[in-house]
Amino acid sequence: MLNLYRSKRSGFSLIYILIIIVVVVIIAVVAAPRLLRQQEKGKRTTAVNDIDAIGLALDIYASHNGTYPSTEQGLKSLWEKPIIAPIPNKWQGPYLDKPILKDPWGNDYIYIYPGKHNKHDYDLISYGKDGAYGGKGDNEDITNWTEEE
Repeated sequence: MLNLYRSKRSGFSLIYILIIIVVVVIIAVVAAPRLLRQQEKGKRTTAVNDIDAIGLALDIYASHNGTYPSTEQGLKSLWEKPIIAPIPNKWQGPYLDKPILKDPWGNDYIYIYPGKHNKHDYDLISYGKDGAYGGKGDNEDITNWTEEE
């Protein structure tokens, strides 16, 4: 009699599956740190670009109003006319397309006018990944001035 319902054994062996899992784990262990470094590098680049964009908007604000916003008026002055003195009479904002208040790590950008580092201008700061003053590597502060060593 002819067996029409022959059972074929097909599929992956346990060894083959384990080898695939080991290869995937090795790739993940090698690639993950590189991807995370690139992500942090991207966040730092975003913060530098944000500081440049805010700086340009502040310069335009100052050219219209004769001075930069006070520290108390803050960066909000770039998209809403300040209601805290000194009230700018020639405000022509918004000076930014969208508000930029937070750095890529979710911390507030720090704005100080007059600046402590830029005496005749303003200081703009992102404290980096750690959100604290100072630091090295990914935790290094991003500013609109250069530190002289």
